Amino acid sequence: MEIKIDDLTGTEVVHLIGEHLHNMTLNSPPESIHALNLDQLRRSEITFWSAWEGKELLGCGALKELDEQHGEIKSMRTSSSHLRKGVASRILKHIIEEAKQRGYNKLSLETGSMNAFEPARRLYASFGFQYCQPFSDYIEDHNSVFMTMEL
Repeated sequence: MEIKIDDLTGTEVVHLIGEHLHNMTLNSPPESIHALNLDQLRRSEITFWSAWEGKELLGCGALKELDEQHGEIKSMRTSSSHLRKGVASRILKHIIEEAKQRGYNKLSLETGSMNAFEPARRLYASFGFQYCQPFSDYIEDHNSVFMTMEL
C-alpha cells in the first residue's frame, strides 16, 4: 500500500469524498455533520493523503492543524470495496506518525455516536484514543463523540 499526499483532483478521490459526504447524510442529521467537502479539504491547514494499491484507491485520511501542538483527524474513509482489510489502520498509523513528526503533543477527532460509527470508534480506541469533551470549535452534541490521544 502506498500512502501519498493528494491534491484532491483525481476522479477516484473526488468520488470517494462524495461517497463519504453522502454516507454522513444517511447516518447523521445535517447539524451534526462535520465532514469536509473538497474545497474545505484543500485549505492550507489540512494535509490530505490517499492510499493506493497500484491504480486502485483504497482509502483516505487528513490531518488538520488546530495549533502548533494539536492536530485533528479528518476525512478517514475506506473504499467500500476494501473494508476490513486494514486500510484504515494503515492510514491512521501514518497520520499519527506525521503528527508526531510535526511536534504535536495531542491528536483529536470527532465521529458519530450512532451504531454506523461503531467500527470507527473501536479503531480509534485500539490506537489509544480516549473519549473527551468537545475541542476546538465543536460543541456538545449527542450525535457526536470526541476522542483524543496524547502523543
